Amino acid sequence: MFTLTTVKPVHTAAAHRRRVLLASLVGSALEWYDFYLYGAAAALVFNKIIFPSFDSTASLLASFGTLAVGYFVRPLGGVIFGRMGDLFGRKRVLVLTLLVMGSSTIGMALVPTYEQAGALAPILLVVLRAIQGLGAGAEYGGAAVLAAEFSEPRRRGLFGAAPGAGVYIGILMASGAFALATQLPEDQFLAWGWRIPFAASVVVIGVALLIRLRLAESPAFEAAQERSKTAEVSPVRDVVRHEWKAGLVVFGLQAAQCVVAYLNLTFLAAYLTDTLQLSSSTGPVAVTVGTAVTAVSLPLFGRLTDRVGRKPVALAGTLFSAVFAFPYFWVIDHVHTSLAVTLVVVVSMGIGVGCMFAPQAAYFSELFTARSRFTGLALYREVAGAVAGGLTPLIAVALVAATGDRSWGVALFVIGSCVVGGAAVALGPETRGRDLAATTVTELRASTGTYR
Repeated sequence: MFTLTTVKPVHTAAAHRRRVLLASLVGSALEWYDFYLYGAAAALVFNKIIFPSFDSTASLLASFGTLAVGYFVRPLGGVIFGRMGDLFGRKRVLVLTLLVMGSSTIGMALVPTYEQAGALAPILLVVLRAIQGLGAGAEYGGAAVLAAEFSEPRRRGLFGAAPGAGVYIGILMASGAFALATQLPEDQFLAWGWRIPFAASVVVIGVALLIRLRLAESPAFEAAQERSKTAEVSPVRDVVRHEWKAGLVVFGLQAAQCVVAYLNLTFLAAYLTDTLQLSSSTGPVAVTVGTAVTAVSLPLFGRLTDRVGRKPVALAGTLFSAVFAFPYFWVIDHVHTSLAVTLVVVVSMGIGVGCMFAPQAAYFSELFTARSRFTGLALYREVAGAVAGGLTPLIAVALVAATGDRSWGVALFVIGSCVVGGAAVALGPETRGRDLAATTVTELRASTGTYR
């Protein structure tokens, strides 16, 4: 259907795995470098220069509304690019998503302010955010599938943690860049300083593109293509009609993880500055440390899933995050120091998010058949991201306003989300050891537990 000119790949299995590991990590790093930059800018910049208002809460809600736009179009990107990945190959689609996503982020660095362009400024920002969301809708899903399909079964959890680690490396780079930018005088930061981190994404795009053009195609995809030559393949239909139970597990766990993650990554910065009147650098600094710890914890928890299974680790993350919700806000509300905020962010992200996120590449890939894996993982994961990730900042801001600038409503929201996510995982199957080349649900389920 479409072709890409690629550099000749290296042909040993070990070299392929190393290259896929790096490609998954770097691509996910770019995705979340871009996406977190927008979230940070939505909390600290866009509400002031793109969506000006005499009511600070109204402008913040408008800014977070454009953040949600990116999430609402991600499922569409997941369906479009996921279907292409299941029909034509994983690596080709991952090159396309990289270009779509990266170009939109560079465009954001050039968006004029409301003072300069009037209503055109927010319109341009929303359009670029939507394009970014389309590309990002299949980026993690494709990287996760590729990493899982190239890995050895005994180390699939560890290997599959690479895209997740890449997510937090990307967030680390973005939060670090934004933390540095916030050190500028506020007038310079709002005038031009915030644009530099967005423009710098061109470097990551170049590195990721070079690596991905040298990838080989997934062996599980090629095996499934060979076995399905005489069968009608319709990835979207199959994941909706025949693999929806797997989709519910993906949706539940991803929704819980998104709520806890975006509580830290997006909402917290606004809560600290607008409600608690703390320094604008407190949130970005805390997230920088928290993401660094999470990037390290993810491979550790991923390896743990290879030993004890995917479900126990995921369930531990939902339980911990629910129990920690009220202590998290008590510390933030009563101990107004950068060190205290950083510590609770590190614990929430490193343990809670780490346990929920680390199993996902292996767990979600093992839930779907080879013929519809990319589509199923991207679709259900991104629908959950649209609902939970896109709306969490808006819901949290509204809950704080409705409770008189208090945090207990947000804590209850976190607990409820984790209960739903934990229930979805508890009712789902344990998948460790499944054969990723299986092309039917029956074959997939029968292959569970092929190693000890």
